[in-house]
Amino acid sequence: MEPLYFPSSASLETAPMDSNFSSLTNATHNMTEPSVSSIRTILIPIIYLLVCVIGLSGNTLVIYVVLRYAKMKTVTNIYILNLAVADVLFMLGLPFLATQNAISYWPFGTFLCRLVMTVDGINQFTSIFCLTVMSIDRYLAVVHPIKSTKWRRPRVAKLISATVWTFSFLVILPVIIFADVQEDFHTCNISWPEPVNVWSAAFIIYTSVVGFFGPLLVICLCYLLIVFKLKSSGLRVGSTRRRRSERKVTRMVVIIVAVFVFCWLPFFTLNIVNLTFILPEEPALVGVYFFVVILSYANSCANPILYGFLSDNFKQSFQKVLCLRKGNGIRDGDPTEHRQEKSSRLQETFLSQKISEFNGHMQTSKV
Repeated sequence: MEPLYFPSSASLETAPMDSNFSSLTNATHNMTEPSVSSIRTILIPIIYLLVCVIGLSGNTLVIYVVLRYAKMKTVTNIYILNLAVADVLFMLGLPFLATQNAISYWPFGTFLCRLVMTVDGINQFTSIFCLTVMSIDRYLAVVHPIKSTKWRRPRVAKLISATVWTFSFLVILPVIIFADVQEDFHTCNISWPEPVNVWSAAFIIYTSVVGFFGPLLVICLCYLLIVFKLKSSGLRVGSTRRRRSERKVTRMVVIIVAVFVFCWLPFFTLNIVNLTFILPEEPALVGVYFFVVILSYANSCANPILYGFLSDNFKQSFQKVLCLRKGNGIRDGDPTEHRQEKSSRLQETFLSQKISEFNGHMQTSKV
């Protein structure tokens, strides 16, 4: 996921604050160190393309298994599906960003600049909003397992997901309006009107609160309420198997949220710090910023890997699709249908045995 903004110290007074991929260029624009230049023109594009390949293949696999197997169409997986779609859309824009960093200018025109930045912003906000909704869903599933059944349905989850996408689009309207190819640096950027400094600072605060710290507060509150409720009442609602399943899903969501925070917190922290203190454009600081940006990209690749390790259903589905497992894989169908099918087979076996006994010919099973 492409961070929306990071201002360089020079641009605070002389030029509009740059979006991430343009600020990477501008931050090193006046530097002559070969190491910095090689990082910007060679290493960063390679990492972009590597992230694109891993993220695109992994998230496409997630989308396929959720859509392919009926057993995967749970409420939590519907939100996971939307996370994967957001990451795939962003992955499709990474080659454009890699090209800009390699040649130090944007050659694709205003329309693609605005499109790539729009998809980037939608990805960032949709991801954190989906994680917030997933955390609220975990709170309802664990603390109110019976009362929430009418709300925790796939159809409701789809409606909520559509609302998340719509809200994300509305939140990034400033990006859609002001994204353009800047004349000074010929990079894809956000061109704020005057006063530039006020617009830039307001946008950083706006994206940080709405797109990270605000949702993170809601997420933390959900899990604190879960912990308090569990400690106070012990929650023994439902069967042991159901409770075990809910714990696994909750653990998976918690880890996904933790990884998201780990990948994005340094970026937003650096943005907030740069509003208070003017950070010098030194090679060491540019290297730190490169690392922070790459760390935020890594989140788009991490989720499919987490699903494979933390969810048995995802693991079995991945293995079956990739032909890494023969037999006993996840079946294409609803679990209730499998139980009915097994029950009907048992009934048929029982009837056949009775018929054989009636005819005086007792059958034996063949292994």
